[in-house]
Amino acid sequence: MPIQRLSGIIMSQRAYREHDLLVKILTKQAGPVMFLARGAKRPRAKLAGAVQPLCHGQYLGSIHSHGLSYLTAVDHYQMYRHIADDLLANAYATYLLALVDVAFDDRQVLGGWYDQVKAALELMEKGRDPQIIVNVMEIRLLGRFGLAPVWDRCVICGRSDLAMAFSEEFGGMLCANHWSQDPRCLHLRQKTAAYLALLARIDLRRVDAIDVDSWTKADLRQLIDTIYDDEAGLHLKSKRYIQQMHEWDRRLKLNPRKN
Repeated sequence: MPIQRLSGIIMSQRAYREHDLLVKILTKQAGPVMFLARGAKRPRAKLAGAVQPLCHGQYLGSIHSHGLSYLTAVDHYQMYRHIADDLLANAYATYLLALVDVAFDDRQVLGGWYDQVKAALELMEKGRDPQIIVNVMEIRLLGRFGLAPVWDRCVICGRSDLAMAFSEEFGGMLCANHWSQDPRCLHLRQKTAAYLALLARIDLRRVDAIDVDSWTKADLRQLIDTIYDDEAGLHLKSKRYIQQMHEWDRRLKLNPRKN
């Protein structure tokens, strides 16, 4: 197969044989691809630094329709340095890449999704709120799991001017007039419902920051986690780690002296 120049983001790596690595790259041209990087485990290998998770750049390799593809060289690369150094940003970026990995098949071209993932990571690299950035991607990626919630109006009557609740049974919002249709619907604060409608239509390439208060962020986490757990049936280790981090933070705030 001919050597191709690929724009890519390193998703993960793992050891393979004594000196080699298997490197998963999210490529603009071919979607997620697993590459064999020969000799990349050697300390002085040219590829060693370039294939660390959260590096991004221009890579050279050959993509095979069956079996392993091969990474041969790197033209230039950078690491998302802030993300790598910030514990929370790193956790969210790792989770985002894991979510994309399960949302798309290997060698499935992502189209505009690649640019959205890249924009999300660039915003996190600038120090923007990683939770809200990833919440945008989570909401938009629900369609990849066969889910398409209606966020901006009541799914029964179409009203958007009343208090809202989310109904898993009806696949979207119910206004106060129709809460009785689903006794288990999750009631939302007005601000949370408004942000859900906003986040569902945001193009991350066109925003610089999204400011959300801590109460609304907690509401968004609870709702989005519920949807992914109950409806998408997705339970990623990287997401559980984020949930543990938020729980640790909550305990520290509740018991600052004890902790």
